[in-house]
Amino acid sequence: MRGGRSGVHFTRESTLNMKLIQISKTGGPEEMVLVDAPVPTPGPNQALIKVGAAGVNFIDVYFRIGLYKADLPFTPGNEGAGTIEAVGPGVTDFGPGDRVAWGMFRGSYAEYVVVPTSQLVKLPEEVDFKTGAGALLQGMTAHYLSHSSFPLKAGDKCLVHAAAGGAGRLLVQMAKMRGATVYGTAGTDEKAAIAKSGGADEVIVYTRQDFVAEVKNLTGGKGVDVVYDSVGASTFLKGLDIIRPRGMMVLFGQSSGAVPPFDPSLLNQKGSLFMTRPSLAHHCLTREELTWRAGDVLGWIAAGKLELRIDKTYPLADAAQAHRDLEGRKTAGKLLLVP
Repeated sequence: MRGGRSGVHFTRESTLNMKLIQISKTGGPEEMVLVDAPVPTPGPNQALIKVGAAGVNFIDVYFRIGLYKADLPFTPGNEGAGTIEAVGPGVTDFGPGDRVAWGMFRGSYAEYVVVPTSQLVKLPEEVDFKTGAGALLQGMTAHYLSHSSFPLKAGDKCLVHAAAGGAGRLLVQMAKMRGATVYGTAGTDEKAAIAKSGGADEVIVYTRQDFVAEVKNLTGGKGVDVVYDSVGASTFLKGLDIIRPRGMMVLFGQSSGAVPPFDPSLLNQKGSLFMTRPSLAHHCLTREELTWRAGDVLGWIAAGKLELRIDKTYPLADAAQAHRDLEGRKTAGKLLLVP
């Protein structure tokens, strides 16, 4: 049996069983079912990893509902950390016992997973599995946003939506590292405090404040250099009103729904704005780029320069509840599954 794009393959010789989450039909959280399966065997240039923790992200939701396509059945989870149990032919850079993490390979909602070694990075001794599993996908996302999509520099002003969330709070911290002034949005006073603790200069509670009016007031009507928007439908169009002429809208998510089609001339009307809709995969196209971003993220965490906030951990069997909490905006920080 093959697991589609996950790269996992089971052999008839496999005698050990494991638990994993399987999706046989796209839909709601209830479509994630805990099942038994043989422990997979690593093929060429792959490693079998005992999963210590798996990250829960909106990309997992997008695959679950069918917004992003995957061959059925499949196991969700693009991010995780654990210990290598065995390696396949051709593997020279990794071996059994190595502590590793990955952020761009599906199949992590499981007790064991096979991952191409090209997607693995070694964990520093100071970084445990929960932190490693929670840091990579959102950490590397924050890294490409702040270093590549719109490379922030000292004096720049940016708005970060969902600034208390997993990616948002990491982005706030990296923006401050680069000398930017950071305005954030959050839905509650509690989440505003969490964003502030990450270094945000000002946080707008959007449930009672108009973020457009607030940002215009904070910038003396000039607007920000860039908006980092992971929310989508409910914030996108209003966000165009607070970007300075020739500034940039970076739309990297759609937690409130997809942005409807719009006439590109709107970007001209708002000030000859630039817009990009980036993804992590396109910013880790080479092994060198992956290790640069992952190395920075894990190195900063190990050195105490970057703080990952873990909101809640769940047993593997409670994956559906983790998705409900994530989609219900009941969390502030990282959610993890621990097999």
